Parts: sequence; structure tokens; C-alpha cells
Amino acid sequence: MSMPTPHQNPPDIPEVLPILPLNNVVLFPGMFLPLVVSGDAWVKLVDEAALSTKMVGVFMRTQPGEGFDPLALARTGTAALIIRMLRLPHGAVQILVQGQARIQIMQLIVTEPYPQARIAIHRDPAVLSVEVSGLARAALAAFQQIIQLSPTLPDELAIVAANTAQPGMLADLIAANLNLKPEDQQLVLDTLDVQERLRQVLSFLEREREILTIGRKAQEEMSKSQREYVLRQQLEAIKRELGETDEHAAEIAELRRRLEAANLPEEARKEAEREISRLERMPPGAAEYVVARTYLDWLLDLPWNVSTEDNLDLAQARQVLDEDHYDLERIKERIIEYLAVRKLRLEQDVSGSARGPILCFVGPPGVGKTSLGTSIARALGRKFVRVALGGVRDEAEIRGHRRTYIGALPGRIIQGINRAGSNNPVFMLDEVDKLSVGFQGDPAAALLEVLDPEQNVAFVDRYLDVSFDLSRVLFICTANRSDTIPPALLDRMELLELAGYTEMEKLEICRRYLIQRQRNEQGLGERAPTITEAALRRLIREYTHEAGVRDLERRIGAIYRKMATRAAEGQSLPEQVDAPDLDELLGPPRFRSEMLLGEDEVGVVTGLAWTPTGGDVLFVEASVVPGNGQLTLTGQLGDVMKESARAALTYARSRARTLNIPTDFAQICDIHIHVPAGAVPKDGPSAGITMASALISALTERPAYKHVAMTGEITLRGKVLPIGGVKEKLLAAQRAGVRTVLLPKANAPDLRELPEETRQQLEIVLVEHMDEVLPRVLHPKSEPVTPAEPAPADGVGVEPVT
Repeated sequence: MSMPTPHQNPPDIPEVLPILPLNNVVLFPGMFLPLVVSGDAWVKLVDEAALSTKMVGVFMRTQPGEGFDPLALARTGTAALIIRMLRLPHGAVQILVQGQARIQIMQLIVTEPYPQARIAIHRDPAVLSVEVSGLARAALAAFQQIIQLSPTLPDELAIVAANTAQPGMLADLIAANLNLKPEDQQLVLDTLDVQERLRQVLSFLEREREILTIGRKAQEEMSKSQREYVLRQQLEAIKRELGETDEHAAEIAELRRRLEAANLPEEARKEAEREISRLERMPPGAAEYVVARTYLDWLLDLPWNVSTEDNLDLAQARQVLDEDHYDLERIKERIIEYLAVRKLRLEQDVSGSARGPILCFVGPPGVGKTSLGTSIARALGRKFVRVALGGVRDEAEIRGHRRTYIGALPGRIIQGINRAGSNNPVFMLDEVDKLSVGFQGDPAAALLEVLDPEQNVAFVDRYLDVSFDLSRVLFICTANRSDTIPPALLDRMELLELAGYTEMEKLEICRRYLIQRQRNEQGLGERAPTITEAALRRLIREYTHEAGVRDLERRIGAIYRKMATRAAEGQSLPEQVDAPDLDELLGPPRFRSEMLLGEDEVGVVTGLAWTPTGGDVLFVEASVVPGNGQLTLTGQLGDVMKESARAALTYARSRARTLNIPTDFAQICDIHIHVPAGAVPKDGPSAGITMASALISALTERPAYKHVAMTGEITLRGKVLPIGGVKEKLLAAQRAGVRTVLLPKANAPDLRELPEETRQQLEIVLVEHMDEVLPRVLHPKSEPVTPAEPAPADGVGVEPVT
């Protein structure tokens, strides 16, 4: 409702007016009101009124609705003058009306097409008593005070009210602009006596002033951030009046009880007491209350002095380890050694606890690194916690966030300890070689404190900001490769390498673990047919090619899923699955050793390589074509491997006469050395003797034995130097069906870790010079090499298995 403008010369009001009902709106005399009128009858009413007298009678409905019900109209309405009219889309009109005088319906004349009634007009008397003038002054003063208190009423309204000379119109002005309900405004409109009307308005003014005064005082005492606190304070006051218990005091008492029961170290206890004292003085509605309470929960829930008792029965611990994992003797022995030391220290009553070892299992996927952690925890009788570190790039994930940040939490180390519920769990840091470095910091650097026995006695998480003893935790890290682990971090760990499994080991793992597990997982149980040893051997040789047993277990699961389908369809199951049945169940074989190695060829030599997923067999191809001495190296070779190829070429040139090779071959021939699987990057010096053998095979046109594989670094003098990854490479040779392996003599100590089965299946020849290599790998040749006819350039090698 807009600002009033008192009419000096009001227009004449007809005795008969069209009646326009309104919902929840009251129009006072002298006030402006915008209205939107819709409906055919009401639009017609406005149209005809605008063309004639421009006057309508406005009444509020006591019961909101759409039609016309004379019984639902208020007793008093207002004669309104149409000031402006605007047509809107969809047939509606918008009008601006100004109230002229109070009216009451005396007689309803017609209702169609719209209601019209004979009215009685009520105007305020011109001569008023002294009491009315006094009430008007009181009302004006109170209204001006409310305008000062209210943030919604404009200051100009006080000037308009002061210039309103008629007390009745002043009362209407105040009622129209006060925050009154429509029913209260209608009550003022119904009051025809000016004196009584002013008394009603004064009572409304007094009530509004009390509300605004209370609101202003409250607003002065609080800011927006304190509003919730004030409401909670009021709630607490109400609870005290009702005699309810003080939850805040009960919460503080509960925290003190937990503090006494937690048996915290001195540093942590002082910090907890300080935080509880702060919390006690802090209102529950404060923003810091939740932060402090969450911090206390973490501090009190941590197992500062709670530990599980180690199982010191060495025989039982060994039995548990053997039940869960086959072989892995070196790791099992390390755990038994740790238990033996713990047992002796307790028997001798040595003060202090033995520090937990920090082990790092390095090996290809699927050899049981992660599952081994669970088995170790079960053997020791400890809780087990696993944290996956692959892809972690924020050092706060390890050390935690400071409490100043919203949503701050401790790091993963403290979270894992809290989850375990003891201060000496077996804590596995999985995939530690796959940590990333981001702009938030280096998480590998944050692990230095965690995995350093000299520092983790007092590990400080940024969230807790007090030291926690991690020296009793048995940390186990896992990685597929150790070269991506930072040297400083690697120096703090005891490396235990897990190479791939031999065929016999895989057979035993199938019998002990995989078959029974897949029987249960596929819902067959004891109804599952037996997989014969011949079928298992064929599975290992022709359907899988891996260092671990993960893919092998998937194949066994595929077999039992086929059987489960037959069982669900009501078909009978065979008693056993034999080797010939695999073609029907799994399709054609994926790998075959005879296909892998192929026939002996000129310029194609079998080599051995180490990869993060275990050892592998690769083939080095060399072709010699007429040219001008250009050397081409392909197969995405790294710098070290390219240098090995150049060293092999120089060796061949230096021994050309001895090897019956034309001495000018480097000027009249182009040499191309290629290592298949070109999409896979390759590097390292261990293919040196392989490249030299392939090159000499191509130059002498002597085929190379495919069943003879080799690995070793070559020098310009032809010496064979030691390399790494011996066990993985020999296991790969065994899987590929290689019969003879040429190995640097300096790697002889590495053969001690080789399984007996591999030693029996492979003929391992230790060599020191290329003169020992060539007779083993190249076919003997009875006729000399013709320089004009170099080796063919279109020889095709066999790609390594991926």
C-alpha cells in the first residue's frame, strides 16, 4: 500500500456502487492500492466503472474465495476511485485505486453480471474533542518512534504523518503502514468512532513498539554469527525454567570421565585437559564448539595404551602362515624371527618393547603381497589395517590437516590406528611405489618420519599436534617395483622380494587354496567336479602367462561358473574336468610354448627381460641389407639399450675376421635391429649379448636356436657382465618352454634362490665372454659367408607375450 495523499476536494460518491471483493487486503480512505483483477465478471465491473463514475466499492472477504457471497464480506468497506488502468495478457487488468471514504452496504441491488449495492457513506466529523486531539498527538509520537526503530518503514513516512491534520485519517495512515494482520486492519476500518479508532491504533502501536524494542536490543547484542548462540541461550533458559537437566554440563562431565579412563600420556593429557576447559567455557552454539569437540573425540578414542598380546607360539604362528600361503619361506622366516626376538626379550625381562620391523614386499602382481599382510596379522594375533597409497599426492593425507581448516581430520596413519583399536597393529601401506607428487607436497617425504624407527617413537600428526608412539606398529609396504620408491624412503625399509611362482608352485596353490575358494564362490561346494592335474598344468601353460596366480584363479572361476550354469539348468555335472575339456569350457589356448618360440631363424635370438609384472621373454631381430653402413634401432628402445646395440656392433666389427665376416660389412651394409612389441618402452643393458648374437647370426647367416635364451651386458671386448632380476627372468624362461639359458658367471650367487624345479627343467650355462655364447646359440656353418649376398631383410620374429 503506497503513501497516502489526503484529498482536499473528494469527488462525489454515488449512492449505488459496484462491489469488488478482495482477499486479505484492506483499503483505507486516502490510501493508494494497486490491484490485479481477473475473471470475466470482475473485469467487466472495472471496465464499466472506469467508463462511468470511476468509483467502486472495495470490501475484504472474511472467507477468501473467488465468487461473490454477500455473507462473506466484511461489514465496512471503502469507496475507491480508479486512478489508472492497464490491460494485461490473458484478459486481466491492473488498476490503481485510492480510498475515498468508509462505506457500508445498505441494500444489494443486483448480482449479475456483477454485484451492485446501495451504500451508506461514513465520513469523519470535522469538529473533534480535546481528548481526540490528545490521542492523535500520542499516536503520532508513538508512530514516529516506531519509524525510528523499524528498518522497513521510510523516514519520509514520519513527515507525512506529521502533516496529516485529521485525527481519523492519521489513525488510518498508521493502521495501513503498521505490520498488522488483515483482520486487525479490518477492525480499525470497522471502527467508525474516531476516538475509539485512535485508542485501537494506540494499542497496536504499543505492541509493535515492544516487539521492535526487544528486537533492537537483541540485534545490538549479537552479530549474524552469534544468532544461533542467542537462540540456544534462550533455549537453555527455557529448559532451566522447566527444570530440565543441563546437557552441556553432562557432556563436559562425560568427557572428563573418558579422559580419566583413557590413561593418556602426559603431553596428550595436558592438551586434552586444556581443550575440555575451553569447551566448558564455550557456549554449545559457538562455531568453535564442534571443532573442539571433534578434536577431543579423536584424542580420547585413540588407543594410546591399548595393545594386543602377540602370539609367541612359534609353531602355531608357522602353521597359520603355512595355511594361508604356499612357499614364501623367506618372508615366513622373517616373521618367525621377529616373534622369536619378542619371546626372548620377554623371557629375559628386557625393559622396553622390541621395535616393529618395517618390511617392504616387492614383486609382480598376483603373488600374494597384500593377502600376506592379513595372514601375518593372524599369525601374530594382531589387528590388521590396510591403507592404499596408489595415486595419493597430498602429504596431508599422511600427516593430517591443521585444525584451522574446515573439515580437518588426522592423516591416514592416525585414522588407521584409531580404526584398529590398538597401538601395535599390522599396518599395510599398499602400493607405496605409486605415490604421486602434487603441489600439495610429497607424501613419500611425509612417510620418512612414519617409517624411521628413530623418529616414529614420537610421530606428530598435524591435527592432533601431540606425539604418538608408532614404534610398536609392524609396518608392511608393498610395491611392484623398487626403482620408483625414493632412495631415502627405500633406505628405511627391509626389502623382501617375491618373484613369480613356478609351475609346481602354482599347482600346489591351486590344490590348497584356489580350487576350494572358487568352488564356494560359485555356489557349487562339494558338488563341484574335480579338476585333474593334467587340466591344471594345461591351464597354467596354455591359458595363463603370468608371474602370479590372479589370472589362473579367474580361469578356474570361469570353469566352475560353466558348471554352475549347468547345475542351475538341471543338467548333470561330470565327476572331473580333464585337459581336453578346457577347449569347450575356455575356448582355444591363448599361449603355447612351441608357438611362442617357433622355429630357428637367422637373425632372431631369444632374450630375457625383467618387467614390473615379472620376467618375460623377448626376441631380438637383426637384418642386414645392402647400404652404406647405417645402423637403425627400432622397438621403442631406451638410451641404455641403444648403447648396448652400438657396443654389440663394435664388438662384431672388431671380431670380423675371427667370425668369418667380411671386414668391410660396416661400409657396404645397412643393419637394422628391432625388438618386437614396439608399443612397449624397453631399456636396460641386459640385452647386450642378445643383440650381439642376433647381429652376428644375421652377418654369418647362421640360424639361432630359439630354445636357447640369454641375458647379460656386453662390453666392447666381448665380456659378459652381471645383470639383475635373475630369478624373474629364469622363471619366465621356464614358463615359455626355454631349455637352455646363458647367464653371466658373476650372477652365480643369485641361483641359490632359484626353485629346485626350475633348476631341473633349465640347463643354466654360466658364461664370461661372447666366445662362450656364440657356439651355444648359433648353428654350426660349413660354408663361408658371401659378402655380396647379405642376410635377407624380411625375417619375421615372434612378438613377446604381454
